[in-house]
Amino acid sequence: MAEIGELIGTGEQKDISDEEMVGLSGYVRSKYQEAEDGRLADEQRWLRAYKNYRGTSEDSEDYRKSERSKVTVKITKVKVLAAFGQLVDILFANGKVPIAVEPTPMPEGIEEYVHLETPLDQQADPYGFEGDGRELPAGALEATEPEQQELELGPYSKSMADANLAAGPSNMGEPQLAPAKEAARKMEKLIHDQLLDASAVSELRKGIFEQCLLGTGIVKGPFNHSKVIHKWSKDDDGSRYYDPQDKLVPRLSAVSCWDLYPDPSAISLDDAEYVIERHRMNRSQLRSLAQRPFFDADAIEECLYMGSQYEERHFEHTLYADNDPTYSEGRFEVLEYWGVLDAKMAREIQLDIPAKTSDLDQVHINAWICGNQILRVVLNPFVPERLPYQVVPYEKNPYRFFGVGVAENMDDAQLLMNGHVRMAIDNLALAGNLIFEVDENMMVPGQSMDIYPGKIFRRQSGAPGTGITGIKFPSTAVENLQMYDKARQLADEETGIPSISHGQTGVTGTGRTASGLSMLMGSASLGIKTVIKNIDDHLLRPLGESMFMWNMQFSEDEEDIMGDLEIKPKGTSSVMQKEVRSQRLTALLQTVTNPMLAPFVKLPTLIKELAIAQDMDPEELVNDMNEAQIFAEMLKGLNNGQTTGEEAPAPSEQQGPMGGVGGVPAAANPNDPSGVGDGTIGTGNAATPGESNFTGNPPPVEGMG
Repeated sequence: MAEIGELIGTGEQKDISDEEMVGLSGYVRSKYQEAEDGRLADEQRWLRAYKNYRGTSEDSEDYRKSERSKVTVKITKVKVLAAFGQLVDILFANGKVPIAVEPTPMPEGIEEYVHLETPLDQQADPYGFEGDGRELPAGALEATEPEQQELELGPYSKSMADANLAAGPSNMGEPQLAPAKEAARKMEKLIHDQLLDASAVSELRKGIFEQCLLGTGIVKGPFNHSKVIHKWSKDDDGSRYYDPQDKLVPRLSAVSCWDLYPDPSAISLDDAEYVIERHRMNRSQLRSLAQRPFFDADAIEECLYMGSQYEERHFEHTLYADNDPTYSEGRFEVLEYWGVLDAKMAREIQLDIPAKTSDLDQVHINAWICGNQILRVVLNPFVPERLPYQVVPYEKNPYRFFGVGVAENMDDAQLLMNGHVRMAIDNLALAGNLIFEVDENMMVPGQSMDIYPGKIFRRQSGAPGTGITGIKFPSTAVENLQMYDKARQLADEETGIPSISHGQTGVTGTGRTASGLSMLMGSASLGIKTVIKNIDDHLLRPLGESMFMWNMQFSEDEEDIMGDLEIKPKGTSSVMQKEVRSQRLTALLQTVTNPMLAPFVKLPTLIKELAIAQDMDPEELVNDMNEAQIFAEMLKGLNNGQTTGEEAPAPSEQQGPMGGVGGVPAAANPNDPSGVGDGTIGTGNAATPGESNFTGNPPPVEGMG
């Protein structure tokens, strides 16, 4: 279902015959003509914006009818590219689309928190209380246990299937899991991977460029696309062979404003009944449609047999043809219709709609028309039904479908700049040269009127110096250039993009100092923030929701990403919020190094959030509960091996090194009369004569006793 081909708009009046009005082909073409007439005024605005951007002078509006110079000052191009550069730099600074996925404040269908069931959780009042789901039958001493509801674990349903988990947050300091938040993180990771495969940044850049130039950016999708995954396998003989695989992935594409024809009565995509996209295809592109699902190959062959039926639109000469008469040769106009159709007509063209649908009801369809041939018609394949387009204005026009861009905002200023520069050039062409007045009655007839240094004119009468008179016109270039500078300042105010933001030199006044320049740039960023808010509301959020619904409908990993989730566009603060969040988490991590505060913080959750804030995969950095327990045992064994060997003596039996310095000795016991600190060595009470320990006693005589 991915789209190909150049997409061209139209604006000419076109009659539809009665024969074409019959059936679906006539119905689509009648809607196409309504939309074509409804956007004619928008096409005129776009043509002026494009001419001002390109600086083309053909058919441009003259400031004065008498001006001869056709110089165009391309300030519009500078402003458009400055706005485009600022938006792209803010939105895609890290090369990713700023879309985040978060669980709702009270998720349904998935648990917000779960934790390991502890004995404290198992303790319960034997009698129960009203509303706890247990009953106390008459004569019973204990209440019956309530029916255990199966926990909805989402991405943990496989890894934690056998774990003894309980719903709700854990006790203080104990680990816990957040299935809803983990499902949101996996969905966000999947969406970013899909957007990377779909080259979403490149397509979004195309849409944002037209948003700045023409006032509206359009992105189409996501559509189903079969991606080829290159893979090599080995056969029974061990030889390698190429074994590619097809994988269903979403795909996006940028659509030009010139190609989209919305419901003329709609002021936004939400209240549009239909949208028609016009394709300009060559024979190869038209033939390739036969390989798409549900396309009628016979109808395509009939269109190819009938030959080219392309009608060039009034604006294509300015945009594409470039005075080439062969531009539209061999082309085919294909209309792609997304919108409603009466159920009665849907049954007539044999669409499979529910039998209970009334003929007065409407169904959403997708139809492709080429000439009077119906190439494809199916019911809207998306669930829920939606128009697969995201339309974002640069500046919202509250009463029109299409917005206002930078080029249109400074249209008058560009006209003033062109006019006064042309006036200055025309004046300098006169003021920079002398104009000669010649009295032919005073000259000899037949002379050449060419003037050059050393030229000799022959006179026949009159006073000297009166036959040829030089006239010099006054110069007004200074005044005209002053008006040009005023018009350029007016362009700065009309667009909200100051010239200093795109490299203007010679700044005077407030911008001369660093603080003054900071004030000017801060004020200038307000306008860009408003545009980014439009991108958040009209592009990033609908795109994220479409990607979310596409994955819910077609993804094979629905169990890991299933949950009550919501899309959060992060364009306005995609960079600053992440930096501030990372700094705060780092400061919190440094705070909990205090052992008195560590039990009050869930460290695994803190480390995981810090990794996410720094665009790193937490699965590669943070262990789950089972892995954490294994690594804790490993570290415990490692620490024991370093401190006490297998046969090492007990710490109390180990001897210190010789000459080592011990600790501070204990204070002496004041009740010890020996003065040796309860020791057995040292001076004490001396032995008296006659005691066994007195060394002066005479030795004993044998035989005497």
